[in-house]
Amino acid sequence: MAEQTPAPTELWVERTGTRLYTGRSSRGAEVRIGSESVEGVFTPGELLKIALAACSGLSSDFPLSRRLGDDYDATIRVSGAADRENEVYPHLEETLELDLSELDAEAQERLVALVERSIDKVCTVGRTLKAGTDITLNITRG
Repeated sequence: MAEQTPAPTELWVERTGTRLYTGRSSRGAEVRIGSESVEGVFTPGELLKIALAACSGLSSDFPLSRRLGDDYDATIRVSGAADRENEVYPHLEETLELDLSELDAEAQERLVALVERSIDKVCTVGRTLKAGTDITLNITRG
C-alpha cells in the first residue's frame, strides 16, 4: 500500500484586536502576535528569530542525540537588532549552548563540525534567509 502524503498545513493570522493577531495552523497550533507594546505576544520579528533558532535545533537534533543521547540539553539563543531605516535585520546571531564536557577536544570538534554541516544542509529557515526569497501578496476584496 502506498503511503499517503499528508495535506499541507494551512497557516493564517486573524486580527483579534488593535495591533494584535493570532497565528493559527490547521494542526491546531496558535501563537499571539502583536507589537512590542503589547504584553504576552511575540512580534513578527521575534517569531522570525525563533523560527531560525528552532530550525537550527531541529536540524541538529539527530546528530546531537546520536552522540549525546536522547536526553541532552540544548538552548539556542538568537539575536539581531533591526535596521529601522530599511526595516530589515541585517545580521542575526545564533548561539547553541551544549554541554560537551563528556567528550574529548577532538570529539567535540568533530561533533561541532557535524552540527554546523547539518544545520547548513537542512535548516530551511536559515537557508531561505541566506538566499532571500520572492514573496507574492494577493489581496482579495469582498
